[in-house]
Amino acid sequence: MNFLKHLAGYLPVSLATALGSFAGVFFYTRILSPEEFGAFSLMFWVMTVIHTLALTWVEASNYRFAATAEGSGATANHYATALKLMWRSILISLVLTALVYVFVRDQPSYVMTLPWIAALLPLDAIIKIALEGHRAGQRVRRYVTTETARIVIGFVVGAMVAWQIGLGPAAPFVGLVTASALLAAREWPFLSRSAKGGVVSNAAPREWLGYGLPVAFALVLDLILSGIDRPMLAILSPRGNVAVAEYAAGYGVADKTVLLICAWAATAASPLVLAAFERGGREAARIEARSLIRTLLMLGVPAAMGMALIARPLGEVMIGEALREQAIKIIPWIAFSGLLNGLLIYYFADAFSVVKKTGERALLMMVPAGAKIALNLMLIPAFDLMGAVYATVASYALGILVLGFAVRRHFPLPLPWTEALKVALAAAAMIPALYLIPDLGSWAELILKVVTGGVVYIALAFALDAGGARGFVMAQLKKSRNPSGA
Repeated sequence: MNFLKHLAGYLPVSLATALGSFAGVFFYTRILSPEEFGAFSLMFWVMTVIHTLALTWVEASNYRFAATAEGSGATANHYATALKLMWRSILISLVLTALVYVFVRDQPSYVMTLPWIAALLPLDAIIKIALEGHRAGQRVRRYVTTETARIVIGFVVGAMVAWQIGLGPAAPFVGLVTASALLAAREWPFLSRSAKGGVVSNAAPREWLGYGLPVAFALVLDLILSGIDRPMLAILSPRGNVAVAEYAAGYGVADKTVLLICAWAATAASPLVLAAFERGGREAARIEARSLIRTLLMLGVPAAMGMALIARPLGEVMIGEALREQAIKIIPWIAFSGLLNGLLIYYFADAFSVVKKTGERALLMMVPAGAKIALNLMLIPAFDLMGAVYATVASYALGILVLGFAVRRHFPLPLPWTEALKVALAAAAMIPALYLIPDLGSWAELILKVVTGGVVYIALAFALDAGGARGFVMAQLKKSRNPSGA
């Protein structure tokens, strides 16, 4: 029940993130030209890589050690360490941004985004340090209000700037900077107050580096898995930024939706798995991990299947006409890769963080990341856009195999094969149901297929008790009828 409360508590963030992703594709693929949307997508990925390289190690260590610090009464020392390391890392992020300028200075569409990226990096660092502290401390409401506001304000302002003022690929970044400035002003008092009177020991930075740097390196490798296609398409495809835009449009609709559902489950469950591991060891953590994997499968599998089945009406509704046809072709593949990505990041890879084996995780992530680059080099020249898609699916599958086998030496994760089969059967039942619906086009077909698929999946999942769905519902009904438990 604690997990379900957390799952419900983090729902607004997942909904806001999904809305922002969908709305971003809907508006920006119509307001911006294909070349501008491609440039924005590529530079957003570049910014994410810079943030991960320079700042994520502090955020990850802040999250991992926050609960321990609160339990031992060393909160002030903890946040003093976080802020000291954060400011140093911000300087590194700005140096990396300047280095990017050196490489793209002859590309005006890229250069115009860099001042906004330079402004956004320190603001986002402040917010994310605060958010990781809230998540580790299970302050769900504070986390949700801050992150939801940042997403909504960022999109609204960015879309208005793109529509009314222009600024091309820089417009979305203007919205992000505006939102982050407002929310950083809100969260900074919490950080400064938490760090007041704190002392940074000589050992703390080394401990944070030892834990956080491998996490950051592994996440950079994951960014290579999820986004190296963009610069490689820009270089290897004869259509350049247009191919990047088509890929980003399909990716933004399919992968983001499935991955956000997985992230929602993980955001709620990861603190519980970590807390159980700290209190009761591996066996206690396995109980919470089982709830996580069952939820990931129950939500992620039908989401990926549904995305694949509604690719055409979804693309017609969400994606601008200039990018639509090619994006629709890749949506089914990207939806499946989004499920693989969610399982890789939020289940198999995250288990290495629980047992503090982040260095091994980073080394193992080099295998699928290297495979992704090699496959792109071979497949993009041969198959253009679809080559990048094939490389994505293959590299995620390889990542799950490599990390899944390796982590069992440290933390034998539960793998509920029977539950997975039930969920797959319930999701597969959507296929004949949705193919019976005629091609109505646009919103009518999309809504009808979404509702039909949802009803069919829920009904069969309940009948099969997939993921314990029927048992959970019956237990809640029994509890509501007899709240005293007598």
